[in-house]
Amino acid sequence: MRRPIAVGLTACTALAGALLSGCGGGEETSILDKDTLVAGVRPDLPGIGIKRPDGTFEGLDVDVSRYLAQRMGKKVRFVPALAQDRERLLQEGQVDMVLTFWLEPEWKQRLAFAGPYVLSYQDILIRDGEKDVEDVKDLARRNICAVTGSGAADAVIVEREVPAVPVAARSYDDCVTMLRDGRIDAITTNDTILAGLKTRAGAGFRLLNSRFGERRTGIAIRRGDPDGCEALNRAITQMYQDGTMAKFMRTWFGASGLDLSDVEIPQFEGCL
Repeated sequence: MRRPIAVGLTACTALAGALLSGCGGGEETSILDKDTLVAGVRPDLPGIGIKRPDGTFEGLDVDVSRYLAQRMGKKVRFVPALAQDRERLLQEGQVDMVLTFWLEPEWKQRLAFAGPYVLSYQDILIRDGEKDVEDVKDLARRNICAVTGSGAADAVIVEREVPAVPVAARSYDDCVTMLRDGRIDAITTNDTILAGLKTRAGAGFRLLNSRFGERRTGIAIRRGDPDGCEALNRAITQMYQDGTMAKFMRTWFGASGLDLSDVEIPQFEGCL
């Protein structure tokens, strides 16, 4: 087992100028060394992660975290992790892992990832009476919600080269409010997120099912813990093999119209 090795003060001095984490006499630990894992989950995404009035959490990411922790012989505690806060929470050690994180090259430079634990597609949510938006190309020159730290709007504007107009928002709840009152024309992000938003918002909205980009959603952890990453991947594999993931998906998205006919183990990207 490749556990991280503590780096003493003498070693740090000898390697002055190198960018080493753990210098200063502290010991870097693997998530495998902890009895309780602290999971950062979104508190604002119905179906994915919601903080209830009593302070507890519910959603797909909560169920997945509990399952993975149990498989690893750990307890789990939940902390809210908004899109703009999640990397900082990890780097500061306030959480051990953060769910609902797209596997993007930029983030891989700073964080490590287990999974992906779910494959989804980017999609579009519009008002039910909107007839002129049926595909991502139709978002040109239209206002779309841009949640701080999410990257979903950039996926339309930069990756797809569609000249949409981003309108900043702190959360997807804000996006739904702006879509309802006409300040924006569409919300675009993972289809699972949109399915949860549509289910909670009720009538008046339509999910396009345009599925214009695969989104590999992983579990972010701090770099330098390949054993912890591999343990998470083994637990994710078990979650699919025993049918638990399919059950979770039906529980949270079965009434949304989301296509759940192909819930298979994603191809992992490897642990660094």
